[in-house]
Order: sequence, then C-alpha cells, then structure tokens
Amino acid sequence: ALPWTVTEQVDIDINDASQLLDAHHYGQEKIKERIVQHLSVMKLKKEKQGSILLLVGPPGTGKTSLGKGIAQALQREYVRISLGGVRDEAEIRGHRRTYVGALPGRIIQGMKKAGTKNPVFVLDEVDKLVSAFHGDPSSALLEVLDPEQNNTFSDHYLEVPYDLSDVFFVATANDKRGIPAPLLDRMEVIELSGYTSNEKFHIGKEHLMQLVLDEHGIQPDQLEMDDAALKSIIDNYTVEAGVRALRGQLAKVARVASRKIVSNDTDLPFQVTAEMLDDILGLPKTRHDRAQEENPPGVVTGLAWTPMGGEILFIEVTHMPGTGKLTLTGQLGDVMKESATISLSLFRSRLAFALPDFEFDKKDLHIHVPAGAMPKDGPSAGVVMFAAITSLIMGRKID
Repeated sequence: ALPWTVTEQVDIDINDASQLLDAHHYGQEKIKERIVQHLSVMKLKKEKQGSILLLVGPPGTGKTSLGKGIAQALQREYVRISLGGVRDEAEIRGHRRTYVGALPGRIIQGMKKAGTKNPVFVLDEVDKLVSAFHGDPSSALLEVLDPEQNNTFSDHYLEVPYDLSDVFFVATANDKRGIPAPLLDRMEVIELSGYTSNEKFHIGKEHLMQLVLDEHGIQPDQLEMDDAALKSIIDNYTVEAGVRALRGQLAKVARVASRKIVSNDTDLPFQVTAEMLDDILGLPKTRHDRAQEENPPGVVTGLAWTPMGGEILFIEVTHMPGTGKLTLTGQLGDVMKESATISLSLFRSRLAFALPDFEFDKKDLHIHVPAGAMPKDGPSAGVVMFAAITSLIMGRKID
C-alpha cells in the first residue's frame, strides 16, 4: 500500500505560489521568501528533492498552518504527525514483525496515508520528545531528517529500505533548547518571531474575524467591529506572541453578538465599539506603563524584552539608614543580580572618594525592578541600574 513509484512532478508557477503564501499568512516574510527560494531551486533543477526545515517560535504564531500553506503552494499532499510526549523509539522506527500487534512507525504510516512519495510532512512539537528506557526517539529521527541517509530509511516492520529523500519535512518547536544538538544540526532553523500589534491587527481583521464569524454561524452583515475596538482587544485583553488568545477574545464577542441576534435584541448589524468592550470582555487584562514627564532622582526608565515585544520599566533605587547592605527585589535572575552588584562597585570605586559626605557603610541601598510577578534575567539591565544608583546618590534627575 506504500507509494513506491516516483510521483509525476507538477510544474509550479513561482508567482502564484508566492501570492498564495501571502494570502494565507500576513507577515513572516523571511519564511515565505525561504519557501519561494526552495521552489525556484526545484524548478531549475527539474528534479524532485526534499528539504528539512525547522520552524521555531512561540505558540500561536502559525507554524503548523505554514506547513499547510507550503503543501498548497507546492501542490503536494499534506501529512502531519505530533511528536509531543512520544518516548518509544518504535513509534518512529516501527516494531519488528515477530511481535504480536506489531505496527510500522509513524513515518511509514504517514507516507501510506499521503499516497505519494513527495508529500509535505509536518512533524509537530519536536522539542517535546521524551527519552525513556524504551530508547531515544530523537535519535531515531536522526536518520529520517538527514538528507544523506534518508534515501534508505529502514523501518523495522518493513525490513526493506524506503526512500524518504523526496519528502519536504517541516518540523515545528516552541523552544530550540529542547532539541538535541545532533538533530538540530540536520535541520535548517527558521525563527518565527512574535507578531507586532500592527501585524496582529491585520491578521485579526483579514483572517481571524472571518474564521470566527464562520464558526459561530454569523453573516458578515450581522456583526461589525470598528478598528479601535480591535486594537483595544489586542493591546488590553491579550498578552501573547501569537494570535490564539486574540481569536479566543473575538469568539467571546461573537457569542455575545449571536445571543443578541437570535433574541432580536439589537439592530443589525450589531456594532462593536471600544467603549462596549468592558461590558463584553470584562476589565482589561493588561496595563502598559507610559514614560513619565519627569523622573525623580533614583528612578530611571528602562526597556524590557518580552516574547510579546517589549515593555517600559521604571527601575527604582532608594536608600535608608543601615549597614551598607544591598537589597534587590523584583524576581531577578543571577545575571541581573550580578549587574546590580557590579553597578554599585563601579560607582563606589570611582566616586566614593569624591563624595565624602555620603557614608556608604551607614546606608542600605534597595533596588526594585517592577512587574514583580515576572521572572527577569539578562545582561542588558546593568546600564539602567548604574544610572539609577548614580542618579540617587548624586541627587540628579535623569531625563
């Protein structure tokens, strides 16, 4: 039942494929460019060839659906298997046929399901494979994902080498650190960043809104959402790198609308404005600090990286009578604690002699980084801490 014969090659129009990817996915230019390059190489070589991509990025950024988009652009069959929690090597390689209830591995089952020799094969959640006493499934994947070896992939159940070299493998992962180095080495890694607010707005308006309306059986002329409301949902009700939570919030709005439409409780179309969101979705989930007109001495405006983009943080330093102790609060990691210590040492080593009236050994310093519920770490906060300590002790405001 496996596809053994060579599949007839479809001649692909590069511009059509490019437009198709653009229609499916807003943003992610680098990845779309990489796929179009691959198509161009195939067109020039006039030879079927596989490829092994690894898409790494936060949840909800469209990794799996990009796999579907690739299959449509290439006009090939699409197969997807999830590897999350797989801990038995036989899941990949198959069982020997001497065992009762033996089965071929997931790769061969996927090929049988595809029915062609060159499908687009999505391996979801590669970073969540588990090593156990049954063997290491990530090691079994090495043969599948190595272009030099996978033309003679041996499945224990088949007992004949099978050629996987025409398959376009697309692996997805949330975190590169969960993937063993030899496996990572065999794939071409493409990082998907989170979407910016502007990208989310376009994705919500052009893609998600239509999906949500279809899911709830609402006609486009029965529900209208103005742009300000959509922007407000993105900024105040979702904190994420992808767009999954945004879709969930739009679904909430659609449920409220469907209730009103069914009970003839509203004029059609039901108009959703930013002012109505408090009633529909409750109070905003997130708040963002804005830069202040002027900071008092000891407070400095810093920028923090988050997977969703970034935030402004006001790093605050104060001193009180004590014994020269340094206190740090705000869930700081080891590197940031060291940055704070280095900042204080640098300040004291250069300026303690020039400020004889400030008695370091009789004052305790306290540095606080806001958003105390979020663990923070990284080497880049040192300059802000140094500026905050200097500003406090010299009594100068920092712009």
